[in-house]
Amino acid sequence: MKDWVNFSQRLIMLGQLGLSLMMPLLICMGACYLLTQKAGLGLWIYIPGFVLGLGASFMTAYKLWISVSEKERKKAEEEPPAFNGHN
Repeated sequence: MKDWVNFSQRLIMLGQLGLSLMMPLLICMGACYLLTQKAGLGLWIYIPGFVLGLGASFMTAYKLWISVSEKERKKAEEEPPAFNGHN
């Protein structure tokens, strides 16, 4: 049962990561669509919108990587050494 819970937690985290990486890009593309339809801007606006969306997605991934690596570092520091001093 514990394996199933661990698997489902990892699956949920993977889905959350996917959503966190895709949403900035989708929001920027939606904003570009609104700018072309409502403000009358040309289709060129999609290029900077795509670049900004990718930048925001990469920042999300970078912050997640920093968070996970910090948690792993703290976890490694908290673990007691082996009983015979070998790691």
